[in-house]
Amino acid sequence: MPTIAVTGDHFHFPHQQYYGILTKAGYEVRFIDPVKNNLNQPDTLLQQLAGCDAVMCSTEPYPADLLDKCQIRVLSRLGVGFDSIDLEAATANNIVVCRTPGILHESAAEQTLAFLFAISRNVIERDRQVRQGHWKRTCWPRLAGQTLGLLGLGLIGRCVAEKALALGMKVIAYDPVAAPHDEIELVTLDRLWSDSDIVSLHAPCTPETANIINHVTLERMKRGVVIVNTSRGGLVNENALAEALQSGQVLAAGLDVFHEEPPKPDDPLLKLENVILAPHMAGMDLESERAMATMAAENIIALHRGQWPAANIVNPEVKPTWKW
Repeated sequence: MPTIAVTGDHFHFPHQQYYGILTKAGYEVRFIDPVKNNLNQPDTLLQQLAGCDAVMCSTEPYPADLLDKCQIRVLSRLGVGFDSIDLEAATANNIVVCRTPGILHESAAEQTLAFLFAISRNVIERDRQVRQGHWKRTCWPRLAGQTLGLLGLGLIGRCVAEKALALGMKVIAYDPVAAPHDEIELVTLDRLWSDSDIVSLHAPCTPETANIINHVTLERMKRGVVIVNTSRGGLVNENALAEALQSGQVLAAGLDVFHEEPPKPDDPLLKLENVILAPHMAGMDLESERAMATMAAENIIALHRGQWPAANIVNPEVKPTWKW
């Protein structure tokens, strides 16, 4: 029976539901420790995947030179983003790439709102001040009445919008393929930058969106804008954001994702007090963790049994030539 590699260490627990599903079906599950093994290095990852038939993969990169050499038949992403995988190379090597859609949106939306509340209520700084014996009562603007600009209005963006509207915020969005929404105004990118009090990112990282938050776009925004990124680190030029945070052009930022994960200790963003950080966990809570792992495992089982979970496959063009 096939051997399935699991790279995300938060899934390295035999009591989890997906593990039972795989092992009861006769599959061998191999945990690959991303701390002990630097999986961001393709040579290391290739070595660790020796003898494996499929991967329940996290955000580690799968470049062409790795995919050309490995014997993997399926890459089943624990999540919805797949920009860490060279999709063209996967297709050329007859590797099916799957993901787990429709699971993470509530968690990602809640994390976005958590950043907004933490920033608007200055939660972390107020906690520190009280613990240190300081009774400093400084007010920040309330969220109600502010304009939230969403870059991307897919499932996660719409979930964020619904929660923000319930808080009394005005929501505008840029998404060239989004369907109209009665309470969300679709705007141009220029208007998104100029009109938003808060810019929240919910778009994939593509050649068109990479570093879309940069020196130029930040200067087009209101002074004192808030930036939230729970999508992909590649959307943000981090040096430009750090400078804008220091100058006051950006009041604060909430970042769940980074260009390099984890960020290096000397990353300037780590030294700024007006940044709230999280370890790429926006889409993960207990419910989504269980559901995404189960779906990722079921994607692999279905393919091994000759089925085709079309809604979860991102490179369907491999179907005519793919086999286990």
